[in-house]
Amino acid sequence: MLLRSVRSYRMLAGLAVAFSAAAAGLVAQPAVTVVMSGLDNPRNLAIGPEGGLYVTEAGRGGSGPCGVNGAGETRCYGPTGAVSRLWRGEQDRVAEGLPSHALVDGGAASGPNDISFLGRGGAYLTIGLGFDRRLRDALGKAGPLFGTVVHMSASGQWRVVADVLVHEETANPGGGPIDSNAYGVLAEPGSHLVVDAGGNALLRAWADGGITTVATFPSRPQGRTTDAVPTSVAVGPDGAYYVSELTGVPFAAGAARIYRVVPGQAPTIHLEGFKTITDIAFDEDGNLYVVEHASGPMFFGGPGRLLKVAPDGTRTPVISDLDRPTSVLVGRNGELYVTNHGVTAGIGEVLRIER
Repeated sequence: MLLRSVRSYRMLAGLAVAFSAAAAGLVAQPAVTVVMSGLDNPRNLAIGPEGGLYVTEAGRGGSGPCGVNGAGETRCYGPTGAVSRLWRGEQDRVAEGLPSHALVDGGAASGPNDISFLGRGGAYLTIGLGFDRRLRDALGKAGPLFGTVVHMSASGQWRVVADVLVHEETANPGGGPIDSNAYGVLAEPGSHLVVDAGGNALLRAWADGGITTVATFPSRPQGRTTDAVPTSVAVGPDGAYYVSELTGVPFAAGAARIYRVVPGQAPTIHLEGFKTITDIAFDEDGNLYVVEHASGPMFFGGPGRLLKVAPDGTRTPVISDLDRPTSVLVGRNGELYVTNHGVTAGIGEVLRIER
C-alpha cells in the first residue's frame, strides 16, 4: 500500500499556530502539539483510570512466518505490537510483545487496533486479522492470537478472552465470504462491544468468551458492490451506539456513513456523505468529531482530516493535511487528540489539539 507523505503539524514551545489554504483564503488552524512520537502504526486512543493517555500500536510485523491476505499482500508476523502511554509528561510502552503482521517494510500493520478501559480492572484490546483462517494458520504458532479480543491487566500482562474469527466462521452475521478483522472495542460492565471490520458487524463479547451479534451493516454499490467495513463504536448523548464505516474498494468520497444502533432494532443512518471514517468521538456538548483517513475522490489519495459535526448537523473542518490519521479522543479538559502517520512504522505520532 503506497503511503503519501504529507506534513504533520508541530508546535514550537506550544506557541506556533499552523495555517492551511481554504477556498476562501488562509484560515487559521487550531494550536497543535505533538505529544507522542516514534510510534509503530498507531491506531486508537484512550484515557486510563489514572489519567494517562494510551495509544495502541499495531506494530511493524517481523521476520515471519508469513502469509498472504485476501488482497494478495504478503504479511509477516512479529511480536512487535504494543501499547504506549503518556503519563506525567513521559512516554513509555506499558505492554509489548503483542502480535503484529505487516508488509515487508513494516507498514500497514495489523495488530493491536483499539483499547477501552473499564475502571481500574485493566483494558480490552482488539487484535486485528484482516482475512480468514488461511492467513491466521500461515502466521504460525502466534496465528490464533489474531482476530481476537485480549484483556490487558494494569501490569501490562495480556491474555485472549474472545475469538472474533470463530464467531465469523460459525455465524457469518454479515453474510458473504468469511473475513474477520477485530477493530473497534467499547468496554461495558459484564461485556464489551466489538466492531468486526471484516465481518461488517457490531458484536457483543461476554465475560465467558461467548459472542453475540448486535447489528450488521449493509454492502452497497460504489461502482461495484462494496462492504461497509465498520470501524468504531461510541455512545452518543442519547445513550444509543454510533458506528462509523470506512467502506470498501474504491473508497469513494461521500460514501461513508455513521449509523445509530439500538440493540434489538435495525441500524439507522445517522449521518452520511463522508469518506473513509476510521474513528468518531462525542464531546460533552454533543458535538461529534469524525476522522477521515483520506480526502481524495477515490482510494486513499489526499490528506486525512478531522471534522466537527455540531448537534444541528453543521460540519466544520478542525484540522487538515493529516497523514493517514486513525483515531480521535476528547480529553478530560475538552482538548482533542488525534493519531497521525497511522499506517507507518517508526514515525507515528499523537497530536494534541486545543479547542
